[in-house]
Amino acid sequence: MFKLNVKSLLRGRFIRDEKGAAHIEAMIMIPLMFGVMMTSMSLLDLLRQHGAHQKAAFTIGDMVSRETLPLDQEYLTGTHHLLNTLTRTPQDSSVRLSVVRYDSSNDIMKLDWSKTTGAFEALTNHQVREWTERLPHMVHNERMIIVETAARWESPLNIGLGRQVIDNFVFTRPRYTPQILWQDEPEPEFTGS
Repeated sequence: MFKLNVKSLLRGRFIRDEKGAAHIEAMIMIPLMFGVMMTSMSLLDLLRQHGAHQKAAFTIGDMVSRETLPLDQEYLTGTHHLLNTLTRTPQDSSVRLSVVRYDSSNDIMKLDWSKTTGAFEALTNHQVREWTERLPHMVHNERMIIVETAARWESPLNIGLGRQVIDNFVFTRPRYTPQILWQDEPEPEFTGS
């Protein structure tokens, strides 16, 4: 019976009737359009932040690949500040710099060193062993610089996205030297009396 009523309404005057109230239509459409605009703005901000973080990670990787002197903790802290400056957001961020080399006799990656700032933990040899599929083909004992960044992003509007983590994994070959070295802070000299 319901089908007959709907069909008769669609065939009859109802479908051809052009009377209506614009204010009722506006009350329905304006909040809907406003919600779509706010959602679009939040998603575009997420895409913009993701692009900025990716460019910052590539910039840090390129910067490290050009170094000829050993890196230290001060240099790593500077790369963290650079990440925050390039992304222009005061969020919780982390940077991990690692140098790995390829052992072709065992077909595994080996870790030279890994240092972090923020919430990251340093990598271990066991974690990078199977990265042969994750990195491009390398010759025996060739080194690769790995830059990993992570930052939390929170939507400026509460549209249900919640907190997102923007993470990047960037690899670069050293440019001017066969490897990038790490220099730990020198031990303070004891001057006892």
